[in-house]
Amino acid sequence: MIMPYRYLEDVAIADVAFEAWGKTIEELFESSGFALTNAMIKDLGRIEQKVVKAFEVEASDVEMLLFNFLQELIFYKDAERLLFNRFDLDIEQKDGKWHLGVKAYGEEIDREKHELLADAKAIALHNFKVEETAEGWGAMVIVDV
Repeated sequence: MIMPYRYLEDVAIADVAFEAWGKTIEELFESSGFALTNAMIKDLGRIEQKVVKAFEVEASDVEMLLFNFLQELIFYKDAERLLFNRFDLDIEQKDGKWHLGVKAYGEEIDREKHELLADAKAIALHNFKVEETAEGWGAMVIVDV
């Protein structure tokens, strides 16, 4: 399967940078979640869907909504040792704010099972962007590791 993201080797030397895309905004968020997780472990397919974590985030614009979503994934990795490889997403804009409802499926980190790569610490605002294009949606993200 071709993943809808790619890592950018020459953007952030000490960090991990990626571009993600999707035909819809939900696909963009899903692709970004995959890219973040895949920066932390080698094989997303090794994550079993044993845990479902539901959460919501909101923001004044779509860029900050994606930022908050990715930060939340890092929070669950740090606080509960959870990694996710499936996301059910509901995104809407109302009352001047963007709202995201998430059901994330995954499991606890297992060092014997999951080949760990980088330890994501935060999403950087530097060069962070989300844009709607003729093909759908795209994002540029730098992850502090």
